[in-house]
Amino acid sequence: MNRIIMFAVILLPIIGGSLIPILPFKTRQRMMFYIEALCVINSVLVCSMLFYQPNEVFTLFRFSGDLSVTLHLDGPGKMFCALAAIMWPFAVLYSFEYMKHEEREKGFFMFYIITYGITLGVALSENILTMYFFFEMMSLVTLPLVMHTHTREAILASRTYLYFMLGGAAFAFIGMVFILSYGTTSSFLPGGIIDMAKLDGKTDMMLLVYVFSFFGFGIKTAIFPFGRWLPKASVAPTPVTALLHAVAVVNTGAFAVMRITYYSFGTNLLRGTWAQDVVMLFVIFTIVYGCSRAVKETHLKRRLAWSTVSNLSYILFGVVIMTPEGACGALCHMLFHSFMKITSFFCAGAIIYKTGKNYVHELNGFGKKMPKIFCIFTVSAMALMGVPGLAGFISKWSLVRAAFASENILAYVGVGALLVSALLTAIYMLTICVRAFFPGKEFDYSTISDVKDPNMLMIVPLCVFLAFVIYFGIHPQYVLTFLSGIDFV
Repeated sequence: MNRIIMFAVILLPIIGGSLIPILPFKTRQRMMFYIEALCVINSVLVCSMLFYQPNEVFTLFRFSGDLSVTLHLDGPGKMFCALAAIMWPFAVLYSFEYMKHEEREKGFFMFYIITYGITLGVALSENILTMYFFFEMMSLVTLPLVMHTHTREAILASRTYLYFMLGGAAFAFIGMVFILSYGTTSSFLPGGIIDMAKLDGKTDMMLLVYVFSFFGFGIKTAIFPFGRWLPKASVAPTPVTALLHAVAVVNTGAFAVMRITYYSFGTNLLRGTWAQDVVMLFVIFTIVYGCSRAVKETHLKRRLAWSTVSNLSYILFGVVIMTPEGACGALCHMLFHSFMKITSFFCAGAIIYKTGKNYVHELNGFGKKMPKIFCIFTVSAMALMGVPGLAGFISKWSLVRAAFASENILAYVGVGALLVSALLTAIYMLTICVRAFFPGKEFDYSTISDVKDPNMLMIVPLCVFLAFVIYFGIHPQYVLTFLSGIDFV
């Protein structure tokens, strides 16, 4: 029964989402009810799966020998599944209001719901082949979402997105082939699966393959120099960019990098080598680079996109520390950043939806007219900065502790990058809040008399996500205890 649920949580959104364009909904309200019910039912199934915690594997089909598409629920998969199950129903609720005046709404929701199933497929992948399969499906189903508006800007952004994803797929495929060739199995196992006897003097070659794999899967995390697709993708409707930057695409990339590092190549092979140094240098540079670009960026959503570029490398920084503590810190920031960033993006989307304003300099005085949105945005900004008492502080502190415990000189440099990033985050986030609440004594509020908060379809999801940000900041012990129990090596 548990194996059937594992299959069902992937298949239900894919089939149910595919039916949206062809079902004869008489009213928009009926379509909304169907979509929301589909998400809620699937999230309930995910929660039941997490509660019963099936230990067995479920093979969907086998090609030959050890090559199969197989599902299994383990520690990292549990966290990723729980994250998607919590976020998707509320994100869909927000989308109903945001997409109300958009064209091709059925097509939008079709791909939006299918992405839910694909994300769960990545989380439940038992081996490298299964993960690669769902990983590439993710690129295909999110591409139409990026170019949803069909404007010239959207088409160019989707073209950039496709080029980067295809390039990443090629490098990731190289890694998969070598893992299958030199591994004792195709499955993900704590400590890795590489057969050292097969290497026999080919260690440097395998380390080079790891670097290729890291950047191949890491393209979805927008690591330097492959990060420009992410800000460009912000041309998509905000419900898309929020989930792209908080759960679906970017976290899929970080999750895949963690899988190959700890469960395929293994840290015993990688730790202390030149390959670890190379990837860590790129990660550290991306942390500072992303924040620097965010400070410079004046477009609201693109500023948050560059923030995502930086914060994703926080996650990768924990991964490439290559210790259990580093992996825990990476998963912790992956979880907490998702709630912080989707809150920020949904606030930005509400501003754009209600006012049509896209640039930071256009937000003067909005704090008084949209107090709910900007109060929520301010708290999420403080969380992203790492203010104690909020979720961002907990995950960043976990990463700092892991870095110092690793006794790696480059990891110490990474701590310095985190501190610089915190300062730059305060600059690019708080300047938005200051403009909104303190526009100056001579500001004429009559120029924004029609600005107001959105309705409850947008406010309720934002309040839920903000509640998680605050709760995890005050009571992180449950998450930290769970993560510390995951077997990485």
